[in-house]
Amino acid sequence: MTHPFTTRQLPFFLTAPTPCPYLPGQLERKVFTRVDPADGPGLNDALTHAGFRRSQSILYRPACERCSACKSVRIPVAEFTFSRSQRRVLKRNDDLMVDIRPADATTEQFALMSRYLESRHGDGDMAGMHFLDYVGMVEDGMQRTHIAEYRDPAGQLAAAALVDELPDGFSLIYSFFDPDRAGSSPGAFMILDHVRRAKAASLAHVYLGYWVKGSAKMDYKARYSPLEVLEPAGWRRLEAGE
Repeated sequence: MTHPFTTRQLPFFLTAPTPCPYLPGQLERKVFTRVDPADGPGLNDALTHAGFRRSQSILYRPACERCSACKSVRIPVAEFTFSRSQRRVLKRNDDLMVDIRPADATTEQFALMSRYLESRHGDGDMAGMHFLDYVGMVEDGMQRTHIAEYRDPAGQLAAAALVDELPDGFSLIYSFFDPDRAGSSPGAFMILDHVRRAKAASLAHVYLGYWVKGSAKMDYKARYSPLEVLEPAGWRRLEAGE
């Protein structure tokens, strides 16, 4: 495949089937390609719009043989209105100040992420991550990428989000937070804050990655309404009750 943003032939690869982490009894396969720095951010932009996700220098999307439950979703910012519960989330976190920083990994971020993984995902693939792994996660393959750091009044890092900046909005790559703040819903707050920031910048979308109906890990994304889902025919509105 030759893409208009690059003159090289893009090689795509298919992973072997592995147990699905979201739906019991299903097998997962992915198609992926590697981002070359020479391609520039245009390739990342185009493939994100086509339903791919970036992980370091890899762009991937599901290619499962017997299941199509994984759907790319995005929030149409101009039509989004904060619900009462979402306004409460914003209020509970209004003590946090955001600082938009270059995508440079720091030991402070890594310490917070380690606490987050131990508390929330102790049995996940990322558990036991070393600092050099975190550096690769943040810095490898970055395009127009930043880290949104959220600090409490004492200046302590309370939450952070790794974000790709697309021409039409923000793509949230990964976020983490202080487990002691879990009661104030900092994960939801970071999504809502990026909606606010996109509105202020007149950007059209906030990309949330994959939504998997029926997965306890992913169902939360359907709480953001309106929400658009990518189908083979293009993006469409997710209807109530789907």
